[in-house]
Amino acid sequence: MFHACGTIFKQADISHIKSGAMEFKRVKKFILDKLKHELPHSLTYHSTKHIKDVYRSAQKLAKMEKVKGEELTLLLTAVLFHDSGFIWQLHEHETVSCEIANKHLPDFGYSPEQIERICGMIMATKVPQTPHTLLEQIICDSDLDYLGREDFFKIGNGLYEELCMYDVVNNENDWNRMQVRFLENHHYFTESAKRLRKAKKDEYIAMVKQRIMDKPYVS
Repeated sequence: MFHACGTIFKQADISHIKSGAMEFKRVKKFILDKLKHELPHSLTYHSTKHIKDVYRSAQKLAKMEKVKGEELTLLLTAVLFHDSGFIWQLHEHETVSCEIANKHLPDFGYSPEQIERICGMIMATKVPQTPHTLLEQIICDSDLDYLGREDFFKIGNGLYEELCMYDVVNNENDWNRMQVRFLENHHYFTESAKRLRKAKKDEYIAMVKQRIMDKPYVS
């Protein structure tokens, strides 16, 4: 729940992504173009901007966790596709994202086994997150990296607007209560993300609790 095209991705981003027959540069351009033109404009959080943000976070965590080569290719491909299902629907979008991946990735040299691993990563991001491998842990932590960053409230405002648009929350107080529940139930999986983000995220839990207006928060 808490959970773009252009020149933002530099050549250096793909310096270690040359493995097998996978045409990563081509598939990246394809899916980012597709997301840019087909995602609903009402998605103020689950947008191409979010995909780019998760991509950068995944690169950083992958480097810290010493992931490279084909493993890195699969990880970043999963990141690029993980919210593509929002093109068609809001609920159970992860399943649709896998359908989109299965439809298009063979055209870019991805094998059935590679696509299966990519879909495993995509499905792991479904809340509550359920990663079973290191790559699944990295994509989950990258997807919610902002929970422990300085831009927490800025990005959160985009999600608040999106949830209001789709009548998931009615007001800021509802939103803050939802945030507290989510933050308290969430945890990072990789040791790298824990070191980078956990302490700041814990600070935000206390800050959001203070914003709840109608009565003191009781956990």
